[in-house]
Amino acid sequence: MRLGVLDVGSNTVHLLVVDAHRGGHPTPTTSDKTELRLTEHLDAAGALTDVGAEALVRAVERGGAVAAAAGCEDLLAFATSALRDAANSAEVLERVRARTGVALEVLPGEDEARYTFLAVRRWYGWSAGRLLVLDIGGGSLELAAGLDEQPDIAASLPLGAARLTREYFRSDPPGRREIEALRERLDADLAPVGRELRRAGTPDLAVATSKTFRSLARLTGAAPSGAGPRVRRNLTDVGLRQLSAFVTRMSSGDLAELEGVSRSRAHQLAAGALVAEAAMRALRVQQLEMCPWALREGVILRRLDTLDGTAQIDRSAQDAPERLGRLTTYEARCTG
Repeated sequence: MRLGVLDVGSNTVHLLVVDAHRGGHPTPTTSDKTELRLTEHLDAAGALTDVGAEALVRAVERGGAVAAAAGCEDLLAFATSALRDAANSAEVLERVRARTGVALEVLPGEDEARYTFLAVRRWYGWSAGRLLVLDIGGGSLELAAGLDEQPDIAASLPLGAARLTREYFRSDPPGRREIEALRERLDADLAPVGRELRRAGTPDLAVATSKTFRSLARLTGAAPSGAGPRVRRNLTDVGLRQLSAFVTRMSSGDLAELEGVSRSRAHQLAAGALVAEAAMRALRVQQLEMCPWALREGVILRRLDTLDGTAQIDRSAQDAPERLGRLTTYEARCTG
């Protein structure tokens, strides 16, 4: 079947269309992105502004139209931390549904971590052993660990690169005091989850996903995206510490000129590097391997798993995939 996944994140609205079947490898056919930066459209009370809500409506409408033109049989539409944390989330979701016909499902942070973990497990297979998975988004940091397809531990912290840039950095590049204040916050917030994950067992493979991690790996010498998804790419703690010292002293304009850094996210790179560094320090991880699959692929895989109703799944899969199967009233237009 042809599936569309519409991911409303903190930075972009990303539609991914794949041809897939249960037990098969999802094959991407179409990808469409709209830069949105929802976290930059929050007012002092934490509500999404009217300008931001209208931009979101237009982006979702565009994604739905592209999915329909691509011949999607099903459209799975979800939102992550930016809408999850907005003070007027329910109002904005209803506005989107009324204007576009797309009913966005807001994923809880732990479900984000679980879906991402599933995607990483399927990418590497059982031979990878116990996995530790990290994902830095615009609004949150997801962590998960386990030996099976569902992690033993899944956590989500409000430590996304866009969120922390907005909360801590007033200058460009950030000042020394701003950087130290953020480092203190990161170490304090990550200490408890770091202890919990370490107690759960030593990972056989530590993995990172997300644009932030890929950019950091590229800047420390990993292969470019043009080399293909199956080329191994690593990020070491030593390389990351050296890179953090470098990028925190550069303006966002200068960072945007570096290979592997997108102009739209350059201003978030310093905060993203500090989050990655603090997470590796808290988890006592010396190296992360980059995985090309993440949340969107996890949503697709779990949806395929539940098509015949026989999959054995945990709480998140009992609720979320069933919801994801009926997320949108746009399906008739997709198939018509």
